[in-house]
Amino acid sequence: MSKSKFISSRLREVLLEGHWIANTNIKKQIESLTKEEALQKIGKHNSIAELTFHINYFLGGILNVLKGGELEIRDKYSFDMPLIKTEKDWQNLIDNYLSNAIEFIQQVELMNDEMFEATFVKEMYGSYERNIEGLIEHSYYHLGQISLIKKLLRTR
Repeated sequence: MSKSKFISSRLREVLLEGHWIANTNIKKQIESLTKEEALQKIGKHNSIAELTFHINYFLGGILNVLKGGELEIRDKYSFDMPLIKTEKDWQNLIDNYLSNAIEFIQQVELMNDEMFEATFVKEMYGSYERNIEGLIEHSYYHLGQISLIKKLLRTR
């Protein structure tokens, strides 16, 4: 299996349709939530909506680089979620996440092995592979949070 197929399958598992490692995925966790559930906070922790925005922020930023653009995202803005007032606003965030996830996976599938080893924007950021693998690990971390928050919300 090529590196692009292997890594894109790992992305697909956590972002859209996997069940192997966590027996769930981000898409499955967020699609069944109402706006009220998505915005509900437990203590001072981030809401599921904020975590969804955060994951999508990095997906969109790295996707822009994969498509030949600049790295325009900054960590300090990754939780600056616009106000979600309606179900439609929440659905728009889900739709944007799904669109970015699908396009991100498609871009990774098109990569050749040499590109994975290439420098990602600047040497200090490492390789494309390091950044994409980091996104996978980051997504699993937040998937765990989303799953736990959802369980806590629904068992109250």
